[in-house]
Amino acid sequence: MIAPHPAHADPKNDDAERAGKAVQRAEAVLEHATDVARAAARRLETATAAMPAAQKKVATSRGAVAAALAAAKSAERRAKAAREAYGQVAGRFQAARDQVSDARDRVDEIATASYMGSDIARLNVLVDASGPADMMDRLSIVDQIMRAQQREVGVLVEARRVARTEQDRAGLAKRAAEEAEADARDRLTAARDAQAAAEQARAALAKLTQTRAAALQVANSQRSAVLARYRAAKAEEARIEAALRGYSLKSGDARYAGGRLLMPVVGWKSSNYGWRYDPYYRVWQLHAGMDIAAGGGTPIRAAAAGRVIRAGWAGGYGRYTCVSHGRINGVAFQTCYGHQSAFLVDVGDYVRRGEVIGLVGTTGASTGNHLHFETRFNGEPRDPVHYLPPCLC
Repeated sequence: MIAPHPAHADPKNDDAERAGKAVQRAEAVLEHATDVARAAARRLETATAAMPAAQKKVATSRGAVAAALAAAKSAERRAKAAREAYGQVAGRFQAARDQVSDARDRVDEIATASYMGSDIARLNVLVDASGPADMMDRLSIVDQIMRAQQREVGVLVEARRVARTEQDRAGLAKRAAEEAEADARDRLTAARDAQAAAEQARAALAKLTQTRAAALQVANSQRSAVLARYRAAKAEEARIEAALRGYSLKSGDARYAGGRLLMPVVGWKSSNYGWRYDPYYRVWQLHAGMDIAAGGGTPIRAAAAGRVIRAGWAGGYGRYTCVSHGRINGVAFQTCYGHQSAFLVDVGDYVRRGEVIGLVGTTGASTGNHLHFETRFNGEPRDPVHYLPPCLC
């Protein structure tokens, strides 16, 4: 069973890491299954691990669509109100311009009249007065005429001021309307994008669901073949235990020299010793050793000095070597090495601690290059982690 090198967690890759770990667990459990079953399990675990993220994405995208549509409608209402407000202000501005135009026309008439001699006519009115009283009456008339002219000029000035104010308001209202309309267009585009993303998320979730269903169907079709392999693996384990126990009873091995074992290969632990439950086929099986991942051809070293008591093919273990290291409290202590690509020792050879006895491979029921390392007592497997260096180095 092969696992990637340890790496620091990256929040961005949580989904991929979770899926990778799920696939590794499936491969570890299904080490004795058929290739077809393992492939189906990989697809199933990958899809299953991706489901929560896909479901969350669908839910999030639905919320985003609702929010975007609400924002778009709100923006449209604001744009409509802004355009109506601009229409009102523009109407007032037009009315103000009309007032300016009318006032300008009246002032122009006054200017034209002055240019054409009206001032001389007013002087003649005063000259033709018949007496002081008549002169006063005529002066009052001229004064009224001049005041009327000034009022017309004042009306023009005020009309221009009002027109400028309304023009400024109209400009502001127009910009507000244009900005509101642009915002409404952007919100509508965002809503359409959100709807497209939601459709993609739903399609991805549907595809994952189909993948899981298809993988389960394939896994079910492999049930008989996989259960047969499990029975064969269990029988092989029983034969190995019996053979090593038989050797222990016949041998006169000396006492074990003591001390922790040497790490048999340079690599990293990819699978633990212990009972595994196959959730696909509902079978318990003992993983009798520790898997240590390493590249193909990596040297395998004897964990302690001893005599080679087994070196041959062992079913799911592939090329399998066992070394007896002596007795501990009268019980024979042995280490075994599985899935080798090559043997470098024979039965009966005496090996020193650290001597190369084989090469890492992926023979037997293996999903990648690694060493399956076991510690056994009279053939019965125990967890190697208790006998190796704590650092596994």
